[in-house]
Parts: sequence; C-alpha cells; structure tokens
Amino acid sequence: MQRRGITTVTGAVTHHPPPTAGGRRSGPLIVTEDAGLLDDLLRLCAAAGATPEVHHGVPEGRGGWETAPLVLVGDDAARRVRGAARRRGVVLVGRDQDDPGVWRRAVEIGADHVLMLPDGEQWLVDRIADVTEGTGRPALTVGVIGGRGGAGASTLACALAVTSAREGLRTLLVDADPLGGGLDVLLGGETVEGLRWPAFAASRGRVGGGALEESLPELHSLRLLSWDRGDRVAVPPQAVRAVLAAARRRGGAVVVDLPRRVDDGVAEVLAQLDLGLLVVPAELRAVAAAGRVASAVGMVLRDLRVAVRGPYAPGLDDREVARLLGLPLAGEVPVEAALPRANGSGQPPAATGRGPLARFCREFWERALLEAGTA
Repeated sequence: MQRRGITTVTGAVTHHPPPTAGGRRSGPLIVTEDAGLLDDLLRLCAAAGATPEVHHGVPEGRGGWETAPLVLVGDDAARRVRGAARRRGVVLVGRDQDDPGVWRRAVEIGADHVLMLPDGEQWLVDRIADVTEGTGRPALTVGVIGGRGGAGASTLACALAVTSAREGLRTLLVDADPLGGGLDVLLGGETVEGLRWPAFAASRGRVGGGALEESLPELHSLRLLSWDRGDRVAVPPQAVRAVLAAARRRGGAVVVDLPRRVDDGVAEVLAQLDLGLLVVPAELRAVAAAGRVASAVGMVLRDLRVAVRGPYAPGLDDREVARLLGLPLAGEVPVEAALPRANGSGQPPAATGRGPLARFCREFWERALLEAGTA
C-alpha cells in the first residue's frame, strides 16, 4: 500500500515492543550515520514531542532495538541492521524516490514501511507522536454552553473540571469563548505562567499531547487553556482542531466552556465533543433563547442534554424545560448563594468538594463515565 512518500511493506512480524513503566512509552530509536538525515529526524521527533535514542547500528545488549516503540532506520544503515531480530514498527527512511534497491533493503531488515523525505514528514510526525504518547482511550470530552447570557455555563464548566481533577482524572479545562472574560480569572490564576490560546494560532497538523499539557497553566490539579489579555479573539479552525485532538489523546476528561455563537472554530470543538450540556435558567425567555442555541449546536453535536438552573418560573420545572426544548434532561444545576462571593475571590466553584453543586458534578461524572465505559 502506498501514499505519497510512504509505502507499507507486507510481511511477517513477531514482536510488539512494550510501553515503559507508568504507561508512557519511550521515544523512537534512530539508526543512521547520515548527519543530514539525522538532523531531519531529530527535528520531526521534536515536532512530535518525543526524545529519541540515536545509534549508528543495532544497540548492544538487551533493550534498545527490541523495546523501542518505533525504529527509524536510515537507508545508509540498512546493511548494518540486517542481522537484527525481526520486530514490528521498523521504518526505513530515505530520500531517493528513484532508488529501486530500497524495497529490497526494506525486506531484508523486516521494515513495515518505507518513507521518503520530505514527502512523508507529516505521516512520520503523526506516527512518532502515536507511539510516544501511546494509544489509550481518548478523554471524555464535555462541552458546556449557556442557553442565554448569564446562564452560568462558565461556572458549571469550572465546577465540572475541578470535580474531575479532585476525583483523580487527568483534566483539561478549555476556554473556547474569547469574549467571556477568561476562565483563568474565575479560577484565580490569571498570573500563572503558561501558554494561552494565541500561542497555538499557528498550529497545523499534529500537536504533541504531552508537550501541550506541560505548556499550559496548572491550577487546582487541572490544566487550563484560556485566553490572554491581547487583541486576538479567534484562532484558525485547523489550530483548534489540532489542539483539541492532542488534548483528547491524553485521556482523562476535557471540559470546554463554549460561546453561544457557532463559528468555524466552535464547530471544530463541537465535532470532537462526546456530549454537550446546555445550561438553561428556568424562565420562558431563557427557554426561547436556548431553543435557538440548541438548533445551531445540534447541527454538529448529536448528544446535547439540558441542565436546568432555578429558581423556577411559575408552571416550569426541569422536566418541562427539557420537554419544551426536546432534549434529554441531564439534571438540575443547584444554585449556591456563596458562589458569587467565591468567584470574586478566585476560589473556583466546587473547590471544596462540598455542597449541592459539587454533588451534582460528581453524579454527572459517575453517569457519564459509566455510559462511556470508562468507570
């Protein structure tokens, strides 16, 4: 099977290199003496967030060749590795598209793929990132959106993320609303060091999940991707896609605070959500406004549920609001009188793990994780 710059070599392979302790895999093994090729491969490893091991031939002793999650053999080194044990995950890397001998050398070393640079660079970055980060279950990704302005969606998103982190899940909270004032303020971390959305505006293709996580501010045992105080109020859709895909590959939980408008960037987020919560105050104008939001969001997101917030207008309860909107009921979001004061001081919602809001969030995660088969 062949794509531009990449060819799969069919044949028997017998070895599956294991992950390292803790579930995270080591970086790839590079075998080459070609200085120019080595520079290119090191650059691609850096782009994938991986630290490789470099040798001129098959490493001596146990490990190395057998245990590396991926082996990149320069075409110059093919003859030096012919006697190595056959294993899975060997890629023969070269530059000469017209060299017919490359296929014979690939068969001799048991390579799975033949890759020619520069055409195959993006494929190789993706492959390195896959084996370095592992291929575990993606994060359960939940979006929260207000049915109208002031519905409390940002508060609920923060509470869900704080609760997820408190329960021991790797958690990323994503602020997808550039005009919302910043979730870092709500969490009391506007001065915490780390990258914000504008730093990822030029992202294309594959973003390393580990590198993304390590670059973001850490607050209350979770990572936060928010906005800075600059003038940029949009990130290209392809950058949004790349960043959120990297976050999901890390596993755990991703919570996204969504704006009520659906532009191209928001559509990219909606396409990667497992489920969405539409926060609706229990009064008729809010229900009417929420109907419009639900109609726009529902064009992209199939699993949208309503979270109703009191106090209730006469004749309304949570089930009636859900019925009017034609959406499944996720539950009633409790009102806590202390939240406005807490938010003003930078104390995040549900931070203590006590109270009705924290209980709502715990019960939500229990149900959602059970539905997703991760509980």
